[in-house]
Amino acid sequence: MCGIAGEIAFSGRRASREPVLEMMGAMTCRGPDGHGTWDAGWVALGHQRLSIIDPSPAGAQPMVDQGGIAITFNGCIYNYKELRRQLEPEFTFRSTSDTEVILKAYQKWGQDFVHHLAGMFAIAIADPRRHEVLLVRDRLGIKPLYVTHTHGRMRFASTLPALLAPGGVNTAVDEIALHHYLSWHSIVPAPRTILKGVEKIPAATIRTVRADGTWQDREYWKPTYTRKEQYAGWSAEDWQDAVAERLRTAVRRRMVADVPVGVLLSGGLDSSLLVALLAAEGQHGLSTFSIGFDGAGGDSGNEFVYSDRVAETFGTRHERLHVSTSGLAPSIPAAVAAMAEPMASHDVTAFHLLSATVSRHLKVVQCGQGADEVFAGYGYHQPVASVARSQALDAFTAAFVDHSNDELAAVLEPEWRSRKDASREVLAAHLAQPGADTALDAVLRLDTHLLMPDDPVKRLDNMSMAWGIEARVPFLDHELVELAAACPPELKSSQGGKGILKDLGRRLLPREVVDRPKGYFPVPALRHLEEPFLTMVRDALHAPEAKQRGLFRSDFIEGLLADPNERRTPVNSNVLWQVALLEMWLQGHGVG
Repeated sequence: MCGIAGEIAFSGRRASREPVLEMMGAMTCRGPDGHGTWDAGWVALGHQRLSIIDPSPAGAQPMVDQGGIAITFNGCIYNYKELRRQLEPEFTFRSTSDTEVILKAYQKWGQDFVHHLAGMFAIAIADPRRHEVLLVRDRLGIKPLYVTHTHGRMRFASTLPALLAPGGVNTAVDEIALHHYLSWHSIVPAPRTILKGVEKIPAATIRTVRADGTWQDREYWKPTYTRKEQYAGWSAEDWQDAVAERLRTAVRRRMVADVPVGVLLSGGLDSSLLVALLAAEGQHGLSTFSIGFDGAGGDSGNEFVYSDRVAETFGTRHERLHVSTSGLAPSIPAAVAAMAEPMASHDVTAFHLLSATVSRHLKVVQCGQGADEVFAGYGYHQPVASVARSQALDAFTAAFVDHSNDELAAVLEPEWRSRKDASREVLAAHLAQPGADTALDAVLRLDTHLLMPDDPVKRLDNMSMAWGIEARVPFLDHELVELAAACPPELKSSQGGKGILKDLGRRLLPREVVDRPKGYFPVPALRHLEEPFLTMVRDALHAPEAKQRGLFRSDFIEGLLADPNERRTPVNSNVLWQVALLEMWLQGHGVG
């Protein structure tokens, strides 16, 4: 886990280390254990190191191999030892790092090397023999990779703010991205970002960049959400056994490290399953961490009763962090600063605070993110489970979308309104693609492969890496996702969602952890806004920068401020917090 950066210069220009160093300087938190640069003519690479595998100097990056092939890499390849054994008959290794395994795999298989990797990764490989640079993002978009084009050059980095550091980026708000942000509770899926001058490489994509400035993207992985002949005749119990085995493998893979591995334990089903499976793998004295807050607006602020029960059952070294409302407010600016893009989800700050606590003990944790998207755990999946395939768009829109295109006319100033319903068009196009048998199959594919990388996945990466923590997500193991995609959707949506995981949980966990209403990672003070948060959002929305930018209609903003807790989205987020957070992020990063 690290921060990567680079500059690619076109048409005979020479790349410069200076902007790469500036980008690296904006990402020191992602790699506090070391740094390095490399350049050769039209390419310059940089790396901020978080030492997890082979912390010796031999594992440092950028790493250069035979023929001058260079790599800078962020992530972890969980099967690197198996790949190394496969490659050793042909190649000599100088380190024990997973980075060098990627280099050798590329030399053996070319671009097909990516099919051999099990893990999370953002990779840049400069190949002087082919006059190409490959920018590669993992299958589920767990590791970020941002790109900007400026003055005959392409720059890339692990965070959007890092790309802004050298200057020269168009920082105007992208009106289509703004439409997405307000429609999908702050999600802006790849390739867009909230800024016109920055894009992100989509998940499961290889971008081949050539010295003449041309480039092309190739999607290298796309599971089908259809029933497969090889699973014909499987019973519900057969599916449960198969999911259990794949999840065990996923957890086992994510134990690989030269440092201890802990768990973020919310007390919910997903993270509790990880603790149970790690215990079954012989992880005694496992470190687990939970966070809770003061209640507000009738919402409870913690689930300690469940996380304590799991910790007691499996004998973990458990640490609880309780944050009062008065203690929460001062942490908001730091959490906003750590966001690569604006994220209005109320639990972003919770992950930021919890990661700060974890960083005093560990560098690596496993987390339960992704289980809801993969196994139909959200409330908005339920209406879709009972409609025809042709009704997927309308059913999902009714349950998920925050504001319709017509409603946005009352939110945005005229110059920021989209001439078309841009967000609905994206949903319609994605849901209409072949390769999904039912409405729920289509929605789970949309959720997992388009929306999820820019909601829970980005949230976890940004907040954990702000404290130099590598967060691993077993539920997003690509082989588990492939199996779940083929699973009959009714097994996933049963029992109010995640039925197949609940059945597995009853084998492994205390029943009260499984058979209870669905919880969440609660931060009630950001759902039900009171002081000092009201002053915080009012200051952001009344700031000169906000007035000059003029995104939102003044009557809409004043109406929200007059009754700050009246407007909620379909997923029960506070609309005032959603719009204020956008301005807080833009102002915090000096945009406009």
